[in-house]
Amino acid sequence: MLLPMGTIVWVEIDAEAPDWNLRQLRSCSSGRRLFCAVVKGNAYGHGVEEMVRLLPSADWFGVNSLDEGLQLRQLGVERPILLVGHVELDRLDEALDADLRLTVYNGKTLSVLRELAGPERPARLHLMVETGTWRQGVPPEEAVAFAREALSIPGVELEGVSTHYANIEDTLNHNYANAQLERFREAVELLAQAGIDPPVKHTACTAATILFEKTHFDMFRAGVGIYGLWPSRETYLSAISSGRPVPELRPVLSWKTRVAQLKEVPAGSYVGYGCTYRTTRRTLMAVLPVGYADGYDRALGNRAWVLVRGRRAHLMGRVCMNLIMVDVTDVPGVSLEDEVVLLGRSGDEEITAETMADWAGTINYEVVTRISPLLTRKVVGSRGEG
Repeated sequence: MLLPMGTIVWVEIDAEAPDWNLRQLRSCSSGRRLFCAVVKGNAYGHGVEEMVRLLPSADWFGVNSLDEGLQLRQLGVERPILLVGHVELDRLDEALDADLRLTVYNGKTLSVLRELAGPERPARLHLMVETGTWRQGVPPEEAVAFAREALSIPGVELEGVSTHYANIEDTLNHNYANAQLERFREAVELLAQAGIDPPVKHTACTAATILFEKTHFDMFRAGVGIYGLWPSRETYLSAISSGRPVPELRPVLSWKTRVAQLKEVPAGSYVGYGCTYRTTRRTLMAVLPVGYADGYDRALGNRAWVLVRGRRAHLMGRVCMNLIMVDVTDVPGVSLEDEVVLLGRSGDEEITAETMADWAGTINYEVVTRISPLLTRKVVGSRGEG
């Protein structure tokens, strides 16, 4: 596989995996629902430009910010785009001009839309209901009044109503999620009694998509699963114990670099800043040109492993801004500019995002999302160039 000239730290994207994962998630439902593929945060660190091309089965795309939505339009995306975050009041006109769906919960947003929207400039809105996550949203008892205010604006279509679960991933006890679902149903029923029936009801994140068909409504709104990552161990355990088919998710991303220097380090030598690591033997050390500026978490210092020629090599010392050092004494034949796998598979060995998250004391979402957007994303496989 040929890489762009000068590429020394890069990300590889499996061309077949994203749409495979999407179709696996869709198979969790007995009916045909819309699928909103969430590509916020540079597609969870995978590269939004690459990912939207690899998701032909997605009906919609979901993003957090206006700028993310505008980026998708600039990339030529014509499918519906749902903004789930706040849009600044003085930029709402940009959202309407780009035909972006807006998630709404602030009365002030409606006031500004009253001045902007109209039959020639429609506003397609999704009402977010607060059911217990206590982030964005309108309380169920206020949903009807809010919806009526929105519908009183010429050019406004109340296209959707949604909520988001607080505790569906990180637990084997789903009582809280079920209570949230009931509050959402109550809000939908109150809207129906008032003659308001938004056609796109959606609550299902990846975990809900896999575990609970009763959360599916009209559209999935899934993110982490399309990247081949399980939301949590608890989600996976719940899935395999549920008796329902368990989707086969394929990791989309590999993260790689090259050996930038090899050197012999005497026994008893301190390696890196702070003298936190000391060799106990004569050590062959590889210097790798990746660090926390690239998203390689500083908490991985002295804890992580990388893969060199299919063997594990331990990280020595602290993670620097642009460098890490690893022990390759036991890796036969290691050479300058050998490929090194930071995240992914080499031979029979694999370092997963979940493993790296355990080392860093975080979650797999953060591991991939923090990978620098400045790094080259290389699509490999039959849909890609590799």
